[in-house]
Amino acid sequence: MVRGRLRRRLGRINRSLADQPVHSLVDRVEIPHEVASPWVRITKRIVIAMGVLCAVVLIVYIDRDGYSDTQKNGLSLLDCFYYATVSLSTTGYGDIAPITETARLVNIVIITPLRVAFLIVLIGTTVETLTTESRQAFKIQQWRNKVRNHTVVIGYGTKGRTAVAAMVGDEIAPADIVVVDENPSALERAKSAGLVTVRGSGTDSEVLRLASVQHAKSIIVAANRDDTAVLVTLTARELAPKAKIIAAVREAENQHLLRQSGADSTVVTSETAGRLLGIAVQTPSVVEMMEDLLTPDAGFAIGEREVTPKEAGGSPRHQSDIVLGVVRNQKLLRVDDPEVDALELGDRLLFIRSADSDR
Repeated sequence: MVRGRLRRRLGRINRSLADQPVHSLVDRVEIPHEVASPWVRITKRIVIAMGVLCAVVLIVYIDRDGYSDTQKNGLSLLDCFYYATVSLSTTGYGDIAPITETARLVNIVIITPLRVAFLIVLIGTTVETLTTESRQAFKIQQWRNKVRNHTVVIGYGTKGRTAVAAMVGDEIAPADIVVVDENPSALERAKSAGLVTVRGSGTDSEVLRLASVQHAKSIIVAANRDDTAVLVTLTARELAPKAKIIAAVREAENQHLLRQSGADSTVVTSETAGRLLGIAVQTPSVVEMMEDLLTPDAGFAIGEREVTPKEAGGSPRHQSDIVLGVVRNQKLLRVDDPEVDALELGDRLLFIRSADSDR
């Protein structure tokens, strides 16, 4: 019983990050946005101020019979402009006030723009800071409500950046990619690339919930250490049992650990790089072609598509596309495998496509 009370008390203390108020997440989640130049922001403020001024002038002019000056005269349109400018600038003339139309025109044309400029310089930065934080909190709330079927990249080092570049080159929108990392410089690079970023460790389940891993379509684990990659994969699989997890591992002997942790696909980075280095000794052009195939936004690339009804029953080796393999029942088979000598509806073809012609 004591243990139950203690567990409930700890549960109240350690609230989930995803359940915290949105304003407390502003320093952890970053939603990309376009940054306008200072002159554009100042111009927008001046335009808004002039719009408000004209609205006040129109209101006063419509009801001008309800106003009078110290000489008990009716208000002209110029008087309405003068009244609006004095009211909006909170000047509130009492004992000293312009009387002639020339003085009032000077007040409108010269003094009022100077007041607006003064207010922009004096409080513009403070107001912008407060409104920026509020806008960011509102964007985070909107994003959390609608983000679904996205891709979470855990680790934005060399592997993570290259993976994101390949996805963007393969026409995946940057808005559908979320980066999780602890390195501030890596997060800054991801944010400059137009990606949503979440600051924290990929081994922390609360950080992954904040990145909406439970709603993700695919998860890329690009950690710098194999033991970290295994722990991240375990945590991600527990939160997203249906998501596709692709994990990178440095050493081949750790590949089975990632499979046991729930990774659907693994990439051994050290062995892959070693093979390419060895091939480059005798046939460097093969390595150049492999790099071309792995670059989806230029030259040739490897694509995947479904078998059409017209192609069903035919051989994959007799298609108009150069077919490399067939995916049947979530299993990849080579093009010369006897099992796929006749294509079936529901099969998927791995083929070589021209990125330039697609574009």
